[in-house]
Amino acid sequence: MSAQNEKVALFIDGANIYTTAKSLGLDIDYKRLLREFQSGGQLLRAFYYTAVFEDQESVSVRPLIDWLEYNGYTVVTKTAKEFVDHSGRRKVKGKMDIELAVDAMEIAPHIDRMVLFSGDGDFRSLVQAMQRRGVRVVVVSSMSTQPPMVAQELRRQADEFIDIKALQNKISRDPAQRPPRDRGASQSLQRTSGSPIEAGEHEFDED
Repeated sequence: MSAQNEKVALFIDGANIYTTAKSLGLDIDYKRLLREFQSGGQLLRAFYYTAVFEDQESVSVRPLIDWLEYNGYTVVTKTAKEFVDHSGRRKVKGKMDIELAVDAMEIAPHIDRMVLFSGDGDFRSLVQAMQRRGVRVVVVSSMSTQPPMVAQELRRQADEFIDIKALQNKISRDPAQRPPRDRGASQSLQRTSGSPIEAGEHEFDED
């Protein structure tokens, strides 16, 4: 089967790919990204996963979610949970691994290729499960940062690895064309990126 005839689905781990792009100084234009993968096969679905905070949803991340949904993405969200660990540190739980994995397994019988935008090693088992179902898995992340943003076990398990830096000319936004909405969206994504929300006070739980 030629690549043009392959049925494709994109799975974008929003927080993970935001952190990767930020590390590279890459401002992703999600409309260009969609067009890039539409040109390489029959794109059935493009999923985007992000956790949201109730106190910021309406003022910052909501415009991003609305824009993505209007421009061809299926956005999957859940409310991030704040808690205090045994040492008294405030942490946030907002990973979307389960939601992404469930959607991938459900669509597996209908696609030939899965493109996973994430470097999270926890997805290795999902990649294996998709491959057992005959789906070719492409992982998009980066080896160009120090340390690399992609886990070695995930990169090796994938059928193909694409460094997002190699896509820069095809999916990046012209700074002069950056819309005002991105400022608020970026602030919200920073809160869900896996970095401390406020240094010394909050941090994400990776479990």
